Amino acid sequence: MAARTTRSLPSWTTLAPGVAILALVLAWGRDLGTLPVLLVAAVLGAAVLAAVHHAEVVAHRVGEPFGSLVLAVAVTVIEVALIVTLMVSGGKDTASLARDTVFAAVMITANGIVGLSLFVGAVRYRLISFNAEGTGAALATVTTLAVLTMVVPTFTTSASGPEFSAAQLAFAAVASLALYAMFVSTQTRQHRDFFLPVTSAGDLMEDEHAQPPTNRETRDSLLLLLLSLVAVVGLAKVESPAIESAVAAAGFPPSFVGVVIALLVLLPETLAAVRAAQRNRIQISLNLALGSAMASIGLTIPALALASIWLPGPLLLGLGATQMVLLALTVVVSVLTVVPGRATRLQGGVHLVLLAAFIFLAVNP
Repeated sequence: MAARTTRSLPSWTTLAPGVAILALVLAWGRDLGTLPVLLVAAVLGAAVLAAVHHAEVVAHRVGEPFGSLVLAVAVTVIEVALIVTLMVSGGKDTASLARDTVFAAVMITANGIVGLSLFVGAVRYRLISFNAEGTGAALATVTTLAVLTMVVPTFTTSASGPEFSAAQLAFAAVASLALYAMFVSTQTRQHRDFFLPVTSAGDLMEDEHAQPPTNRETRDSLLLLLLSLVAVVGLAKVESPAIESAVAAAGFPPSFVGVVIALLVLLPETLAAVRAAQRNRIQISLNLALGSAMASIGLTIPALALASIWLPGPLLLGLGATQMVLLALTVVVSVLTVVPGRATRLQGGVHLVLLAAFIFLAVNP
């Protein structure tokens, strides 16, 4: 008698993206009650976890630093679409939305993801090591992009308010794209070894010995990753009215909504970075964190410069005084963290305190 073949059921990570897309279709444009909001939040959490899983599958197949680049760019492209959508639907009241969202993304990545990764890795391995050359290059690029696009507009005089003139915005967009393209070329071609995990002695770590996924599994995971990210951003937008109501009820400033949505959108990268830190792949965590900050600026500003042709109202990009102080402190602390190429839980704790300060001051400006 021939043996009966059994067909394995799809895993939850395969089903979650489809369920999340279905929930997005059903919930889009509707006024949701309390129970549907809670159900959408649960589906959103499942989509985040699925995105992390499929990002790790793709990263394992293509290797570092390409794997980190896949997730950073994918999340940022969809984040840009979300910002533009909200600005179009919100009118003049959303003039500072791009600035608030991008700045929140920079603070969350440069302090939240970096700090959490360093702290988790140091708690487990006591003293953790990473490649100072690659991380320093990434930090220098992020700093230049942030100052050029979010600090300089506060001091320019061609346009009223903290905004660029059309010519200045075009220059900032071209410069952002050029810097981002140069960094990607450096990371993936010219000095790829600068962005690979290292041992405490500074030697490159051996690749993990787990069997890499097949080409078909990689293609499936890439598709499911994109579906998950679309669902994460879309469901975050669906949840935004409930978030706005909760923020208003708590007496927080309206700009805090952008911080909450940024936290939701960056959850996949945060979880992926923490998992890498748990495996003592700190360089991968830093690639994800600083790469995401860089992509958030280097891709968002050019896209918004193009979209500003038809966007209503001004595009306010300049930071306020408190935000500039936090950005400057983040840059100084990050430099001191990066230079030694090693870190303890103290450095992670300092970055996490900076993130807490940003969130607290976003609530109490």
